[in-house]
Amino acid sequence: MPEITFIFEGDKEKKVRAEALPGESLLDVARKFNVAIDAPCSGNGSCGKCRVRLVSGTLDSKKSIHLTEDEYAEGWRLACMSGASGEAVIQVPDIASAYKSRMKIADLSDEKETAIFHKTMASVRDAGIAFETSLKVLALDLGKPFSGSSDLDRLISAAGLDIGKTVIACEALRKLPSVSRENGFKLGCLVDCRGGLARILDVWNGSEALPVCGIAIDIGTTTVSAVLIDLESGKILAKASSGNGQIRFGADVINRIIEASRPGGLKKLQSAVIGETIAPIIEGMCRSAGIPGGRVYRLAVAANTTMNHLFLGVAPDYIRLEPYVPAFMSVKGLRAGDLGLGVFPEAELIIAPNIGSYVGGDITAGALSSMIWNSTEYSLFIDLGTNGELVLGNSEFMMSCACSAGPAFEGGDISCGMRATDGAIEACEIDEAAREPRLGVIGGGRPVGLCGSGLIDAIAEMFRCGIIDSSGKIIADDGRILVDGYGMKSYVLVRAEDSGTGRDIALSEADIDNFIRAKGAIFSAVRLMLSSLGFGVDALSRVIIAGGIGSGINIENAVRIGMLPDIPREHYSYIGNSSLTGACCMLLSDRAREKVEELASGMTYLELSSEPSYMEEFVASCFIPHTDSSLFPSSARP
Repeated sequence: MPEITFIFEGDKEKKVRAEALPGESLLDVARKFNVAIDAPCSGNGSCGKCRVRLVSGTLDSKKSIHLTEDEYAEGWRLACMSGASGEAVIQVPDIASAYKSRMKIADLSDEKETAIFHKTMASVRDAGIAFETSLKVLALDLGKPFSGSSDLDRLISAAGLDIGKTVIACEALRKLPSVSRENGFKLGCLVDCRGGLARILDVWNGSEALPVCGIAIDIGTTTVSAVLIDLESGKILAKASSGNGQIRFGADVINRIIEASRPGGLKKLQSAVIGETIAPIIEGMCRSAGIPGGRVYRLAVAANTTMNHLFLGVAPDYIRLEPYVPAFMSVKGLRAGDLGLGVFPEAELIIAPNIGSYVGGDITAGALSSMIWNSTEYSLFIDLGTNGELVLGNSEFMMSCACSAGPAFEGGDISCGMRATDGAIEACEIDEAAREPRLGVIGGGRPVGLCGSGLIDAIAEMFRCGIIDSSGKIIADDGRILVDGYGMKSYVLVRAEDSGTGRDIALSEADIDNFIRAKGAIFSAVRLMLSSLGFGVDALSRVIIAGGIGSGINIENAVRIGMLPDIPREHYSYIGNSSLTGACCMLLSDRAREKVEELASGMTYLELSSEPSYMEEFVASCFIPHTDSSLFPSSARP
C-alpha cells in the first residue's frame, strides 16, 4: 500500500507516516491519521483551502482552478483532489492547520472579553437569578465507629440527612471506609439535594483543601471554549479554547451531518470533538489549576443542535431531512462518565436545550445572557458565528430563527478567505484618494488572507470609495484591478510581494457576490422577523451582538453594506461569547438552568424557508446596502 509521510511547516521535527489505500484521497488519509488540514467544503474541491505541497514521490492529482500553472509546477496540490499512488512526502503548510490552536476566538483569554463576561453575569444575578445549586459541600466528623453502626449510617447522621431519603454513588461508597479513617473520621462530602432526596456523590479526606469544581463549555461549529470554575466561590480557575477538531470534516453543520451518515462517520466526528478537542481542553485546564479531573462534579454545555447530537454520539441525519426533526430538544439525566471526558464519572452533564433543527442550546444560553427576557423594550439578539441565529423579543415574547448565511464569514466561499488565525486581515481602511488599503493583521505579520471582520470592512470601504457599485460589480479602473481570462475582475488588497503567501490577496466579483448573499441572508431574516409582527427597524431599542465574528465587527461598516439595521449606533452593544456565559450561569445556578428551559419552551421558532415573502426579502437584500435605499439613509454615498 502507498505510504504517505506528512511533514509540517510549523514543526520541523514532527512527522506522521500513514498507509493509504491506492487512489485514496490525501484529505481522507490525513483525516484517518489525525493530520489537521482545513477543508471548509469537506473535500468537494470547491473552496481550494486544503493546499499542501508535494515534496517528493508521486500523487494522482487533478488540476484545479484554485492552483496556477506555476503553483502546480512547484508541487502545490489540493489534498481533496489528490489520490495516493505511491510513496510521497507531503508538506502541510502552517496555515492549513492553524485553526487547531491559533484561531482568534471571542473567549476569556482577552481582558476586554473577561470584563464583558463578568458584567453580563452580574446582570443575570441582578435580575433575580440566584447563583445557588443543589450541590452542597459538607465538612463532617463521623466520630469513632461503634458496634452495630456502619460508616454510611454515621455519615448520613453527621450530615443531618434522612436515611430513608438518601442514596450514595457506588464510587463514594467504595472510598468511604478508607477515606473516613485517613484523618480520624473527619471527611469532606459532596451531596446533591433536590426534590426531597439526597445523593451522596463523593467523599474525601477532610484535610484536603481542593475546591469542588465545574466546567462550562461552548461547543461551536468552528471553535470550542471552556472555563473551569470553583462551584462554591464562582471563581474562574482556568480557561481554554481551541479550534473544533471536526473542522477538517467541513466548515458547516450540513457537511458534518453528511459525514456522520457515512460508515463510521458518527464515531469519527464524536472522537474529533471529544477526544481531540474537549478532553484535552479539560485536561489542560485542570493541570494549569492544579485540580484533579475527579474534582469536576458538574458540566454545562451550550452548542447548536447538530453539535449537541455529535457530542453525545446521536445520529443527526434527520436534522437536514424534511420535516427537519432532531433526535432531542431537551435531555436530562446525563453523566460525564458516558462520554470519557476525564472528570468525575458521576458528574452531571447539563445540556442547554435546543429550539429547532438550526437554533440550538447556544442560542438559548445566549438568550439568557442577552437579558432580552428582562426588559419591556424590543431587542434583537444576533449571534454571528459560522451560522447566523437571531432572537427578537422582550419580556412578553421571544421569536428565533436561523439564516443561511453560509461559510463566507469564516472564509469559505471567498477565494482569499480564511478563519481568524495569524496572518488574517481583520480590519481594512482604504484611502479614497490614493486607493491604498491600510490593514490590520492578526499576529502583526504579513497578511495571508481575509477573515470575516476584515471582509466586512474591505467591501464596505470598496463601496464607500466607489470601487464597487451596489450590485458588487467592480467599476473602478486603476492599478489594483485585475481581469482574468473570463472577464472576471478582482481588486488587489495586498500585492504578491507583500503577502505571506507570495500570491496576491484579492477580492473577485464572485467573492463579493458570495459575501452579498451572506449579508443579505442576515438582514432579510431581521426584516422578516420584524415584519411578521408588523414592526419596522425603528421599533428596536437594542441590537445585541454576540459570537466570534461579532468581537471584531465594525458596526458602522456592517450597517453601510446593509448587513445590520440602520439605527442609532448607541443602540448596538456587544456581549462576547454569550453561549459560554449562559453555560456558566447554568453551571452556577439551578434557577438559571430553569430559566433557560423556560426560554426555550416559550420561544417561537420561525422557519424562514416556509415564509412566502422570504425570497422577496432576500433578493432585495442582495444589494449594497439594499434595493430600498430609504432603509439605510446613513449609507448613501456623497
